[in-house]
Amino acid sequence: MHSRNISVGLLIAVVSFTLSARVAAQSNWAVEKTFHIGGDGGMDYVTLDAKNHRLYVPRSTHTMVIDADSGKTIADIPGQKHNHGVALVPEAGRGFISDGSGAVVIFDLKTNAVLGTIAAQPDADGVIFDKASGLVLVVSGDNGVLMTLKPDVDPKTGSIDAPIDLGGKPEFLASDGAGKVYINLEDKNQVAVVDIKARKVLAHWPVAPGGSPVGLSIDTAKRRLFIGCRNPQKLIVMSTDDGKVLADLPIGAGVDATKFDGHQAFASCRDGKLNVAGESASGKFDIVQTVTTPAGAKTMDIDPETHRVYLPTAEFEEQKPGATGRPVAKPGTFMIVVVGRH
Repeated sequence: MHSRNISVGLLIAVVSFTLSARVAAQSNWAVEKTFHIGGDGGMDYVTLDAKNHRLYVPRSTHTMVIDADSGKTIADIPGQKHNHGVALVPEAGRGFISDGSGAVVIFDLKTNAVLGTIAAQPDADGVIFDKASGLVLVVSGDNGVLMTLKPDVDPKTGSIDAPIDLGGKPEFLASDGAGKVYINLEDKNQVAVVDIKARKVLAHWPVAPGGSPVGLSIDTAKRRLFIGCRNPQKLIVMSTDDGKVLADLPIGAGVDATKFDGHQAFASCRDGKLNVAGESASGKFDIVQTVTTPAGAKTMDIDPETHRVYLPTAEFEEQKPGATGRPVAKPGTFMIVVVGRH
């Protein structure tokens, strides 16, 4: 009996140690490599096709298609004026690029050829594909609306659906996969909850103590939103059940994206900080690690299989003392920084 108790105790100790080591390992993130790619233009939301190992990066007037394993440029999609993001719809064999000039550019996922352009509201920005509704969703920051279109829309003669008024200026959006979409309203310090089937806003949830919400991602299993706020600089954890703020965590300056992967959430910031948030067994959220990245690495996407984070950035000119506004990127220095878990 005494021997059995020792064995049980030893087993518990081993299991506890293993779990602790596993949690610690999840927090051990570091820059693995950097792909020096070059090319002209700025950069915005990067989108990963994990199955085919491709990265889609808007570069202002064109969108680069990059091999996620080697960093080699596969294709360059032309014909945009001020692009922001890319949504992929493998079922339709198409990709959709939001163009701030007031357009959605449709391209073929196999050939990367442009199929056509659909007129949209001005400042077309965040864009995702919502599998639940089968629609491509695009927000217009200037006009404060959500736009929807069917993936099989005629790229030559088609049009977007009647826009949904959001009651504020949207930045990015996330779907719960069950009919609701959550959209950051940067000027209102709120998240708009939209019923896509009914095509109406159900609620506006405050993000306080955060403000100026921009980055947004979702944990659909535990029904939580991860909201990157710029002023104050916070990562807000919010319940999708009722909008209750579960945690507010300090992050770096100039956040532009958040992502959720497995059991951790990430906030990528312009100041060169990739903040990693975790949840303890008791339900308490904390920043468990801050990975130093090159400055400007403010957007990202994550491969759910390899758990690699891809962040686009560039080298920047030094700003003069007292200068305001965004730093200017040095020509030809565009790169993709890869962060992995070890």
